[in-house]
Formats: sequence, structure tokens, C-alpha cells
Amino acid sequence: GIVKFKAENGYGLLLEVNSETDFVARDDGFQSFVSSVLDSAFTAKETDIATLMAGDLESSREALVQKIGENISPRRASSIEAPVVGGYLHSNNRIAVLVGLTGGSEELAKDVAMHVAAVNPAVVNSADMPADVVAAEKEIYAAQARESGKPEEIIEKMIAGRVAKFLKESSLIDQPFVKDPDTTVGKLVKAEGAEVLSFVRFEVGEGIEVEEV
Repeated sequence: GIVKFKAENGYGLLLEVNSETDFVARDDGFQSFVSSVLDSAFTAKETDIATLMAGDLESSREALVQKIGENISPRRASSIEAPVVGGYLHSNNRIAVLVGLTGGSEELAKDVAMHVAAVNPAVVNSADMPADVVAAEKEIYAAQARESGKPEEIIEKMIAGRVAKFLKESSLIDQPFVKDPDTTVGKLVKAEGAEVLSFVRFEVGEGIEVEEV
């Protein structure tokens, strides 16, 4: 399948539509169908797929399925509203990202979105990392540190250091910017008087379990 986005006037929407083969994903009819679903979702500001597909779009989907003989299914949609919204679509239509900023420009948002596409951070800021994820990382580091046989106070410092490193590497604003590793994403946006509010990243098929027979 493919992912696509549309962003205008502080609103952006991401969409993923799946097909069974890459051959169909490159078909003009399939691409046209995805565009029509995206336009409808964007206009209605609708991210619920069942609601979106009720009516004419479902009829179009069924007609296309009959024509090409392969199942096609809009899978998910997500949106962002912010003072500035920009996006980036990877050239093979398999990764799409939307970024919401306060301040800055759509071009800056696009640069940050390109970074998110390439590096795939987990959160905007380290403070946004879910507590259960941090706890799980601590468990791993604690088990590794205790194997060293060092005193408990040294072990605690080792754990704290590794957790801090994990958070820094996983947080968008702390990561070295892909186009200029000498600066971080946080410094890049701050230099333009902006702040990253949120991002959404879709990669085709992520989270779908494929059973190998």
C-alpha cells in the first residue's frame, strides 16, 4: 500500500491505504482512489475510517476491488492541528510524516518531518516518554549493571546514566538533525523562534503481523 498526507492552513491529515501487492500500489486507479479518500477525509476532518468510508467511497472501493481482483483497504488516518503544519513524504510513498509547530514556517516543519521520517523518534520531549517504557528500560539496565558486581551506589549511577542516554536518543528535540548533525532538532527550531508541538509518522504496514507459512 501507500501513505499520503495533505496539509493546509494549520491542519494536516495522514492516510494509509493497503493493497495486497506492490504492483497494485503503483496502479493509477489505486493512486486515484487514495487521493479521493484523502481529500474527503481532509475536507471533513474525519480520521475514523468506518465513518469516512460510508457511502460513495465504499462503492468506489468495491468497484476498484472488482476491477483489479485484489483487496484494497483504507487502514488508518491521523490529523494534526497547529499554528504551523508541514509534512514530508518519502519518495517511495511508504513513509509520511506531519509536524505541528508554533512559530517557524512550513519549510521548517517539512525539514523536521524529513528528520522524523529518517530517524523515527519515539516522542517530542523526553518528558513525554510513557512511564512504563522508562520503567522497562530501567529493568533491563539494572539487570545488566548488577552483573558487573559493582557497589549498589555505582550501579544506581550507571542505571541513571543509561536511562538519560536512552531518553536523549529517543526524543526528537535532543536528536542531531539529519541535515546538520552539529546541531540538534531543538536548537534548529529554536533558532527560528519555533517549538515542536507534535508529530505523526506513518510507515506502510507497521504493526500488521504477517504470518509466514
